[in-house]
Amino acid sequence: MGRKLPEWLKVNYNKEAVDEVSHMMADLKLNTVCKEANCPNLGECYKKKTATFMILGSVCTRNCRFCNVSNGHATKVDPEEPMNLAQAVKKLNLTHVVITSVTRDDLPDGGAAHFAKTIEAVRNINPETTIEVLIPDLRGVHENLDIVINANPNVINHNVETVKYLYADVRPQADYERSLKVLQYIKEKAPHITSKTGIMVGLGETDEQVYEVMDDCLKVNCDIFTIGQYLRPSEQHIELKEYVTPEKFEEYKKVALEKGFKYVASGPLVRSSYKAGEATSIFK
Repeated sequence: MGRKLPEWLKVNYNKEAVDEVSHMMADLKLNTVCKEANCPNLGECYKKKTATFMILGSVCTRNCRFCNVSNGHATKVDPEEPMNLAQAVKKLNLTHVVITSVTRDDLPDGGAAHFAKTIEAVRNINPETTIEVLIPDLRGVHENLDIVINANPNVINHNVETVKYLYADVRPQADYERSLKVLQYIKEKAPHITSKTGIMVGLGETDEQVYEVMDDCLKVNCDIFTIGQYLRPSEQHIELKEYVTPEKFEEYKKVALEKGFKYVASGPLVRSSYKAGEATSIFK
């Protein structure tokens, strides 16, 4: 069912800035989730010469029904990617970098070692840059999570993505409880690392279900919570049920802060890494 895009979701596209950063990414053989996931903030972020890097290729081994990233047979891991990414961070002069990945269930460690190598390379070349990683669930295996935790990024994000009630429809290859346990394990093993998660709305969830997710994430001591609007990438993706109003997003933010999160980003255009560097300032 087609729906007219409301005014609050219409964004200007800065083609010059996008082309400049895109060319640099291509030269360094790097992917950005901004482009692969068709993020609505791509123009704004590229104009500021910031980007969320996506490592481990551009093909995901899972097929979540909300996501625009390609799925299928994953590509070979590029051993030069950590250093290339670190060089891009330096060229962009980033003070905060976000590194995510496709899910790589085909790799024994889910790609954890590649995350660790990338964190190390960025830190070696850009010692003042704070590092945030947005990780898949790594199948919930503690040994895999330990590899990322031991690399000591400043922030570890793992998105719950949606309410528990909708998991079977939205994330059939994932598990709500497993994602919560990932967040719990991170905080238990490394209390000093900021933990973060986020959800999309507009999929038919109720306010009560959204508040249940908040409570569940606070029970595992999650620090940062993000809420954004689901935008349907194509007719093949799960149906959009509602464009949530800016007022409702403000209400969600108010409730989340009252419940106890240390930082909340909530808005129609919010994505888990949108203006992520702003959140780190409250922990310095």
